[in-house]
Amino acid sequence: MRRLVYSVATSLDGFIAGPKGEYDWIVHDPAIDFAAIYRRFDTFLMGRLTYELAQSQKPMLKKMGIKVVVASATLDPAQHKDVTILSSGVAEAVAALKAKPGKDIWLFGGGVLFRSLADAGLVDAVDLTVIPVLLGAGVPLLPEGARVRLKLNESKALASGVLMLSYSVVRPE
Repeated sequence: MRRLVYSVATSLDGFIAGPKGEYDWIVHDPAIDFAAIYRRFDTFLMGRLTYELAQSQKPMLKKMGIKVVVASATLDPAQHKDVTILSSGVAEAVAALKAKPGKDIWLFGGGVLFRSLADAGLVDAVDLTVIPVLLGAGVPLLPEGARVRLKLNESKALASGVLMLSYSVVRPE
């Protein structure tokens, strides 16, 4: 079965975007092998805001050749033919997607979507890239909700001060 991996950059104080959604604080460390990271996945799953941000970076998503699935109650599927829009039943659709053959699924940005899928027991791993900056405010890594227990699988400190942390979700017994 495919794994759903929440892979995201966070500030040291736990924000994935600044107060106005800015992400200029995320450093692109040359020591990070992005090609290797992308090879792990064949699907991006994201919320509407993350999708709209990615669309503003045209043609980033098309160039990557990765299937894109967007959870949104407001986007019109007819206007976004290159992506799959999940307007309802998101947890059920994600569970079905995980059951299909393929590579892992990258839950790309979006703390609210992460929270809802974690609460549904669908998130299998959390990969955090901790950027050495304190934002003081912004979009939290994780909105309030149920506790999610994690097991550290790997940690790597880069010369730039960036920490790369990889966790598995520990399922309740």
